Amino acid sequence: MEMIFDSTTKETARERAYRILKNSIIMLELEPGTMVSESDLAAKIGLSRTPIREALMELGKTKIVEIIPQKGSFISTIDYNLVEESRFMRLVLELAVVELACESATDEDILELQENLVMQDFCISVSNTDKLLELDNQFHKKIFCIANKLQTYNLLDSMSVHFDRVRKMSLNTVKDIKIVADHQAILKAIQEKDKAAAKQHMEKHLSRYKIDEQPIRQKYPGYFK
Repeated sequence: MEMIFDSTTKETARERAYRILKNSIIMLELEPGTMVSESDLAAKIGLSRTPIREALMELGKTKIVEIIPQKGSFISTIDYNLVEESRFMRLVLELAVVELACESATDEDILELQENLVMQDFCISVSNTDKLLELDNQFHKKIFCIANKLQTYNLLDSMSVHFDRVRKMSLNTVKDIKIVADHQAILKAIQEKDKAAAKQHMEKHLSRYKIDEQPIRQKYPGYFK
């Protein structure tokens, strides 16, 4: 299991443990259905068991980790009801936010989003799905920033882990990846201040996992409830 260990001076030990574990779950480094050891995780990350335990408890609040007394902690298998609830939350909020972004995006904002898409396109060309997912998240976060709704994005982020795991599986499974084309359409609508088109393309983008569900289940049969 490989984990991202970079840290910031502002992070507490618990925040660092939470970030690393959450990212490792999304990237499938901690596989659905597997048991995790606080001691092993503490040794790998370089922290004491206390922040690891606190991070696991925090992840348990959103049901991405299941903590069973006297047995241990398990990475939850994928429950499509929770995936759909997570997608629903994102859809409701992002449709509203992209509409606001159409009103307030500056030329500098547009350029930043365009640069992000250039990097996304490169990631597809070299089959780097980990970095592609990271850039995808940055693209959406930037739209929240344009709409001056960064706190809303941060609140949404914890629940999105259910949806993000399926997004990662989709990128690993589907050969004809539509992510950059989707984002290009969203960006064009923002640039043209076309709210209806922006919402239409955002809804299509966030609904793709439904289209991808069958091949994902075939590739990862043991990951689902």
